[in-house]
Amino acid sequence: MNDPDSHAPGLFVVSAPSGGGKTSLVNALLRRDERVALSISHTTRAPRPGEHDGVHYHFVDEARFAGLAERGAFLEHARVFGHRYGTGREAVERQLAAGHDVLLDIDWQGARQVRSSFPAARTIFILPPSMAELRRRLVNRRQDSDEVIDRRMRAARAEISHAGEFDFLVVNDAFEAALADLHSIVRRGRLERSGDMQKNREILAELLETG
Repeated sequence: MNDPDSHAPGLFVVSAPSGGGKTSLVNALLRRDERVALSISHTTRAPRPGEHDGVHYHFVDEARFAGLAERGAFLEHARVFGHRYGTGREAVERQLAAGHDVLLDIDWQGARQVRSSFPAARTIFILPPSMAELRRRLVNRRQDSDEVIDRRMRAARAEISHAGEFDFLVVNDAFEAALADLHSIVRRGRLERSGDMQKNREILAELLETG
């Protein structure tokens, strides 16, 4: 049987409310599986401490972003918390051509756009175990004021209301279990794109006929 990891790469959208643990899960998956790559988004927001252009984001101004959007350079783009974010189409195509499964770290708005132009993409929503736990995580980050946390919680409820649109739901309660679930979804996608699924069905048919 062929190794599913050796077959055509795929596109995976990973979304979550702020504080859901998406970034930690994605980074852990990148360390675990060298065949997985992360698409680096463009954004108009200012870099946060420790962030570097071309590593965490491509930081651009509003005029540059608007020009790229008008030229159709983005696979998807959206405005989130007053800033614009977009996924570069050419960069994703290069990563796929190089044989990488590509993760898009985007919200539900972007997921809709990607599915409309790339129907084969698999979409994954990371859920917190509870809203109380989500608030606790946001507070423990010590990055935001109470007012901002309240705003993020309202946004989280709105985002979670769209989770049913996604192909897979992963609850990030125990981190290692959630990481294993995320990795298994990627590996399942490889198997589905390989010829093994059809071969397995043919073998099953033969077994039933000879039984």
